[in-house]
Amino acid sequence: MSRRPIAVALTGASGIQYGLRLVECLLEAGCEVQLLYSQAAQVVAAMEADLELPSRPEEAERLLGERLGAEPGRLRVFGRQQWTAPVASGSNPPEALVICPCTTGTLASVAQGICEDLIDRAADVALKERRRLILVVRETPFSAIHLENMLKLSRAGAVILPANPGFYHRPQGVEALVDFVVARILDHLEVAHHLMPRWGEG
Repeated sequence: MSRRPIAVALTGASGIQYGLRLVECLLEAGCEVQLLYSQAAQVVAAMEADLELPSRPEEAERLLGERLGAEPGRLRVFGRQQWTAPVASGSNPPEALVICPCTTGTLASVAQGICEDLIDRAADVALKERRRLILVVRETPFSAIHLENMLKLSRAGAVILPANPGFYHRPQGVEALVDFVVARILDHLEVAHHLMPRWGEG
């Protein structure tokens, strides 16, 4: 199995389940996951998933590694100001970065090139190094400012992939709706999966 390095950033938008399921699927596919998360994401994880994310990266790495069944070395967690992390430099960037879920505040920071924390910097590196950058924006409705920021980033090479699940596969629960969005992310990362039947398949 591949050890492709994929970075995932969790921010404070509602929908932490999307990010956690994505990390789980990437680990199952054999990828090396470099995980970042904001302080607001810790609050949302506790509210939506009964998950207390530790502030210390090594504690979070151990907790999530056990929860998700990660093989040793497959999951690496970095702190918000850990500027020595690989994602902070163009000399050692991951193959792709997925911000999932992505707040409109993070969207704005990335669109303006503001690098106040490691998530912003990792996105900045992905853009300048022409690596895949996928922003799973979770907000409704969108203001004109949100839309302009999305257009700006799309023109810069990012993929704007809002957390908008489809229903043609007749989802039977919340998990199926989450898997729909995660499946689309994995498609853009070119990571094989069997989360749901494809359009036109049985």
